[in-house]
This record gives sequence, C-alpha cells and structure tokens, in this order.
Amino acid sequence: MMNLDQMATPRIVPTLDPAFRPAVLWNRAFLRAVEESGQAVPIAIAVERDQGQVAVHETKLFPSGVTTSWDEANYFYVERLVKCLLWVKGGWKVTIAGSTIVGERLKKDYAKGGLREFDAGFMGRVYEKDFTVEIVPYEDKPQAFEKTEAVGGHLDGCRIGFDAGGSDRKVAAVMDGEVLFSDETVWYPKVTEDPDYHFDGIMDSITRAAAHLPRVDAIGVSSAGIYINNRTMVASLFLKVPEDLFEEKVKDIYPRVARALGNVPIEVRNDGDVTALSGASTLKDTNILGIAMGTSEAVGYVDSEGSLTGWLNELAFMPVDYNPKAMIDEWSGDYGCGVKYFSQDGVIKLAPAAGIMLDENLSPAEKLQVVQNLLESGREGARQIFESIGVYLGYAIGHYADFYDIKHLLILGRVTSGKGGTLMLEKAREVLNADFPELSNIAFHLPDESDRRVGQAIAAAGLTALKR
Repeated sequence: MMNLDQMATPRIVPTLDPAFRPAVLWNRAFLRAVEESGQAVPIAIAVERDQGQVAVHETKLFPSGVTTSWDEANYFYVERLVKCLLWVKGGWKVTIAGSTIVGERLKKDYAKGGLREFDAGFMGRVYEKDFTVEIVPYEDKPQAFEKTEAVGGHLDGCRIGFDAGGSDRKVAAVMDGEVLFSDETVWYPKVTEDPDYHFDGIMDSITRAAAHLPRVDAIGVSSAGIYINNRTMVASLFLKVPEDLFEEKVKDIYPRVARALGNVPIEVRNDGDVTALSGASTLKDTNILGIAMGTSEAVGYVDSEGSLTGWLNELAFMPVDYNPKAMIDEWSGDYGCGVKYFSQDGVIKLAPAAGIMLDENLSPAEKLQVVQNLLESGREGARQIFESIGVYLGYAIGHYADFYDIKHLLILGRVTSGKGGTLMLEKAREVLNADFPELSNIAFHLPDESDRRVGQAIAAAGLTALKR
C-alpha cells in the first residue's frame, strides 16, 4: 500500500502523539493520486437504513488488478470509508457499485468471524435485520433516498421534558414556554440489571413534573443511545440489563411510559441531537454539529433546514486516525476511533506521554479531574494534553466536513470544562487555518456547562408537535 506516513503527516503535529495520521489527509492524498494517475474509475457506496432510506457516496478508485499497491490502497480507502458511512448515516445493507474485488473483500470482513463482525452485528441489532453486503455494476447503483424531520421548538401546551443521563435524570414541566418545575435526581442506570428500576425512575421524575401541570399534552425525551420510532435499539444506560429483559422491557420503555400517562404523545431522541436542537434555538441558525466529550463522544446534527437527519451520528466509532498502531477501542476492536480522542479516555491515554502518572484505582472521571486540576495549577504536561486533543479536533472537523455541512460547532461535556476547552478550540482553529482554510469560517461555541444541566430537559420538552 502507498506510504501512509508520506500521505497523511499533518502540518500541525500533536505534541504528545507524533504518529497521528489524520484520516482526512490520507483520503485527500489518495484521491489526488487517483486523479493524477489518469486512470480513475468511478465507484458508488450505498448504505440502506430504516424506512428504505438510502445514502449514496460517489468517489473514485485506481483501476483494479494493475498493481498490488493500487489494489491495497483502494481497499484501505473503501473499507475505512464504509466504516465512516455506517457510523455517520447508519445502515443494515451496504451496496458496492463498481468494484467486485473491493466488494468481495468487504463481504468477508463483514461476515461472521471477519474483521468488521462487530460493526455488522451492531448495525443488524439497531435495524433488526441481517447485515449484508451486495455488489452491483456501477450503472446499477442504488438511488439516494433520504428524509429529514422538522423536530423541536414547540412551546404550546403543557409539556414534560425528560433527560436521561448516566449519573442523574433531569425533568422539566413547561407550560406555554414557561418552566413551572425542574428537578435533578441521582440514579445508577448503567450498573443496574433490573429494567423495572429504570422504568420506575423515569416514571418518578415524570409524574412529579406532571403534578405541576393542569394536564400533560406531550412528553419529550433526551437520552443517550440509538432510538428508532421511539424504541430503544442500543443504549449504555441499560448496559447491565440481560438481553431477554432488554427485548421485553427496554426496547419499548418510553412508549410504555407514555401509555401509563394515558397515551400521551411522545418523542424520544438521542441526547446529541437534542443538544444540537438546543444550540439551533439559542443561536437562531442551522447547520450545527454538537460534540459532547465525556464518557464517550456523543454527537448531534441539525441540517440547513433546521431539521434532524435521522442519521446515527455515532462518531465515537468513526475512524479519525489512520495510524495502525493507534489505541484500540475495547468495544469495537478497531483502532483510531473517535472515542479514544474526544472523551475522557483521550485525556487518559495521553497522560503518560505528558509525564503524568495517574492512580489506576481512580475512575476515568477522577483521572480526568486530576489532569484538569494540574492544568489549572500550570502543569505544562496537562496543557500539552488539551492542546494535542485540540489538534485531533481540528483534523477531525476536516474529516467530519466531508459528511456534514457545518456552520457552527458546539463542544461541551466534562472534558471541555475549565481551561481545557479553550485550549482545544484554539488549537483546532490553528489547524483549520493551516490545512483547511475553506473551513476557517466555522464558528466555534463552548457553552457554559452549568447552563445545560436542566436546559437539556427543557429543550426535550419541545420535541413533540401537538396534533390539532
């Protein structure tokens, strides 16, 4: 395969990770080489998800069978691109139109026992279909078909907004735009096996909010995880719930809550999307990408129409680093994924290179706090950690911009607290100015975390449109 180091060495190198190879730089260098060969051949990658929606990505490759290095570069490029498309858009079927050789290798990688068995199994679970890879001639490529949803911003009537977090649950009672009641309650959903604990906790918050309203016209829910038609497909909040109980009591947990309150209309959305919707409301603008850096990387997006796309936006598992020796994500088994760059894990992994030894008995959140305290006290190594993450972020924005039209970028979450968030944005801006001048007009925003505490629940309250 072509020399990765030559193709993807960044102009601005993260001090603590000199081997970092940004995905976006490799992809752009590959496409330049394909064009310069004078032999480019077209290929289309189609990804089908729920409701027959199909996303189609058009690109070009070297002709197959000419040289081994071209074949290897073709496959590496497409394999990483398919992975990105699956975690950005979501899908249970991938169609490769234009390259049988690449398609056959993908089939093997996404089959049981293959390199991408995790991704295939995950997508199959989300969309409740057997994951499949199909190969067709380029001229028979699928047609794109995607829908968006105008969601949120509804203030009329009596509403309840619920925000399900990993450490606390928040609720708000809102009537005609006025917040009459808000509350936070500590709970432990990620370590609890009994799904009745989760249901009872949700009901407790919502019924207490309902007591402050003359009636309940609608419920809106912001919750970490993947939700389709208000059903819980995958969510870390229910990590310990056994599979059989998940199917029986978790998949429809929020519709059951709505039924318990008298079949109240309900909308359930990923917390990243609700954050982006909240940002759109605050900024009074569109094309907003929100990235929350905490236990993992949570992402939401509002398009040019101010609508949600229905995409997965699970960028925690999208590759951003093509260095084959990059840290492996324990869950997916893949390397270079966003979760190890834009979460507390990203801070922890860089600590040894910064000369900071963290007590292994501390939780990840506690380790992050140690590094943040060192930053506040002026420790140079701590500064280098957040500056390095800022470099990661700058190149990741360049990569994300190949899939999203971004006008505003919101970063939030505990990793961005204190001086660290400011340092990250400063470095990210430096990267955009140096390597992506066409993206230098993206506006960066670092919301005050305290403003978001119950604010997420209030934004969720406006998710559901009332039927007239």
